[in-house]
Amino acid sequence: MTGTGHASMHIQTPAGSILCDPWVNPAFFASWFPFPDNSQLDWESLGRCDYLYVSHLHRDHFDAVHLKNFISKKATVLLPNYATSQLRDELEDLGFTKFIETVSNEVVALDGGLNVMIQSLTAPNDGPIGDSSLWVEYDGIRILNQNDARPSDLDIFAELGHVHAHMLQFSGAIWYPMVYELPANAKTAFGKQKRDRQFDRTWRYIDDLKASYVFPIAGPPCFLDDELWQFNDIHGDEGNIFPDQHVFMEEYAKVGGTNGVVLLPGSVSTLTTESCETTHLVPDVDDFFANKEKHLRDYQARMRPVIEAQKETWKHPEIDVLKEMKRRIEPLLEESIYMAKGVGGPVRFDLVGYDGETVESVLVDFPNKEVRRAADEKVRYRFRTQRVLVEHLLFIEEVDWVNSLFLSCRFSAARIGQYNEFVYSFFKCLTEERLQYSEGWYDEHQRATDAEDITLGDWNVQRRCPHLKADLTRFGIVDGGVLTCQLHGWKFDLASGRCLTSVGHPIRASKASSD
Repeated sequence: MTGTGHASMHIQTPAGSILCDPWVNPAFFASWFPFPDNSQLDWESLGRCDYLYVSHLHRDHFDAVHLKNFISKKATVLLPNYATSQLRDELEDLGFTKFIETVSNEVVALDGGLNVMIQSLTAPNDGPIGDSSLWVEYDGIRILNQNDARPSDLDIFAELGHVHAHMLQFSGAIWYPMVYELPANAKTAFGKQKRDRQFDRTWRYIDDLKASYVFPIAGPPCFLDDELWQFNDIHGDEGNIFPDQHVFMEEYAKVGGTNGVVLLPGSVSTLTTESCETTHLVPDVDDFFANKEKHLRDYQARMRPVIEAQKETWKHPEIDVLKEMKRRIEPLLEESIYMAKGVGGPVRFDLVGYDGETVESVLVDFPNKEVRRAADEKVRYRFRTQRVLVEHLLFIEEVDWVNSLFLSCRFSAARIGQYNEFVYSFFKCLTEERLQYSEGWYDEHQRATDAEDITLGDWNVQRRCPHLKADLTRFGIVDGGVLTCQLHGWKFDLASGRCLTSVGHPIRASKASSD
């Protein structure tokens, strides 16, 4: 296993190689960079892999520019089993043509004795509508690349045999609490709580799997823009949520951990059933982290032109932000049931103009299903950011503001009350397909024992399409005993419940009473 930065690694076996989550270019409005710098690795060689695994669409795992320019299109993609096709669609747009569509938690036997299994998590708050983990086995040696997925337990992997290498997240990958408008001491206290919870969750996963060796991966990012420099864990702030691998090793030792392995870019770990031997490109790992700030400053100097060039692409003064937000968001508000109710109130965006002072406020009113200019309404959720960022999101028709604006940390936030997952679930679902899937997921899980039926013509049918959970009160048409879901064109024979479009996906249906 060669470390290639962040959650990325290159796994080599006699039966073929797997490249996982290669990320090199800055993500989320040039806010996040891999740490340490991995741009100088031999990506021409690393890209000549037999298999490619992209765990999910977060931009610190899915680097479209790097995938297009450096990864062989002859590679076979190991595709997680997600409800929407966006990951496959985007990879196909980049030129990939060979895919193995896995089924969650089912082992796939590849050529030469190489076995893999992908566990797909598909709740609306799992990554951008999906996150996953990769299990690999060759000749009795097993590894689990959990990256930053958060399964409820790891039993399915343990049942396949003892795992020798466990790669998992330990560091933060969120904007809380740094962006919140709180007193410094409160922000530190909340940050410390989150940092402690991150480690506690990591210890629990490690204890559940009991692998021979543990590799801290999938973080931390580093922040090279001067505006975000304070988020790097180099200031002695006990509330910083981005501890690095060296800190992990120190904290792991405190709870009795002795099997941790640091895998930096270019590090190589040779794994057998009995041992793990690791070599590094840096002469001394401890010394490298002791000089972290210098490495970051050098890295910052190299990347400053990249950051400035990206900033120049964000401005789109021709965009009428209010008009475009109304056009994009109001139709989705109209269709939203569970998420709109879950948000429960208006959300305000305060947009700071080019002069750094003028503020335009836009209200997304979930109860009244409208977007309008804000007045003096009391709001429970408020975001403040640069107008140019929202201009850019609207210009590129970004479908996921979590996987762009929010993860950039280029905003401040205030709220009344507790964290509300529905706010962020909605803003990662700015397409009809994503919205319908998420609404259906909430519907299915909130009505697990008493699913809702509707009447269409002479038939009682389940409200949600078995394909991607579209609301059939809006998209369902019955003609001659066949129901068509117009969102994707899927058809169902109502008498038998059989899906006419694909194997599986039966629908619940019965003749409506004539009474």
